[in-house]
Amino acid sequence: MAEADTLSREASERMPAGCEAAAILLMLLSEEEAADVLARLDPEEVQALGGAMFGVADVTEHQVNGVLDLFVDRARARTTIGFAADRHIRGMMERALGNDRADNIMARITPPTRTNTLDALKWMDPRTIATLIESEHPQIGALVLAHLDPPIAADVLQLVDEEAQTDLIYRIAKLGPVTSEALEDLERVLLRQLGATMRGGTTSRRGGASEAAKIVNNTRTTAEQRIIRSLNKLDKTLARTIEDEMFVFDNLNALDEKNLGTLLRGIDNSILVVALKGADEKLRNKMLGCMSSRAAQSIVDEMAERGPMRLADVQDAQKEMLGIARQLAAAGTISLGGKGDDYV
Repeated sequence: MAEADTLSREASERMPAGCEAAAILLMLLSEEEAADVLARLDPEEVQALGGAMFGVADVTEHQVNGVLDLFVDRARARTTIGFAADRHIRGMMERALGNDRADNIMARITPPTRTNTLDALKWMDPRTIATLIESEHPQIGALVLAHLDPPIAADVLQLVDEEAQTDLIYRIAKLGPVTSEALEDLERVLLRQLGATMRGGTTSRRGGASEAAKIVNNTRTTAEQRIIRSLNKLDKTLARTIEDEMFVFDNLNALDEKNLGTLLRGIDNSILVVALKGADEKLRNKMLGCMSSRAAQSIVDEMAERGPMRLADVQDAQKEMLGIARQLAAAGTISLGGKGDDYV
């Protein structure tokens, strides 16, 4: 009877998975072994696992065994063919070509092993990074921000002088391939600030209007509006490109029924029919739900009558709707949402 109760209890237990399972495995390792694993992870992964380890302290033996079984099953599906591959490949090349020619070939085919200096930024808090770049050339500051995750970059951006914020976003949007010399300048900054020892590299592709838009999107509304206004004075085309990247048609899903209804009343039906033709079904239904049943049915009927539409026409109609939404938001008629940290 006791054995049956145990089996029933084990069957009803939820088996840990994902981060919880990984946390249990780490807790089973020695401190030194677990540290060796954590050293190979990104800051976000370390934080997630650290939090999960506090939450899995009270697990049953059955759950631990389940995690070990899961680990073994997955380990069996993997091979070690890639381990120490460089030594194996070099040995083959030397036997076939001799040492000198093997060196030449290996120099051309070996993937770069440079440790990315900018990885160190992931472990720094925004205030430290802001202090790091405030006395440097704005181009170096832009390169630093472009290599951060947008939410962190936005935090850093709001910590530097307001006068510098627009210039930094402008430079990020204009960034192209980054030369090794530029990376060396950045390394020099980090070396001086952190006392680290890192090596040079080749080129890196970061930045652009999309990256700049992601950063601005993560700033507070007041900072966002100020930066866009300043960018318009600096480069209207670039400012519009960044705005387009910041606010896409699917973002209208974030509007509540009141704001969405106000927006739709300002859109001509000829534009709305085309824009909704390429909209996500959830967003389309939400918009139709903000209208009277008669108006919604009229839109649906007209969409059906028109049949297939050119993608370019749909995109133009959606951009026109977004432009009207931005105008209404700037006038204070609607709130586009998404920035819940500004109060007056």
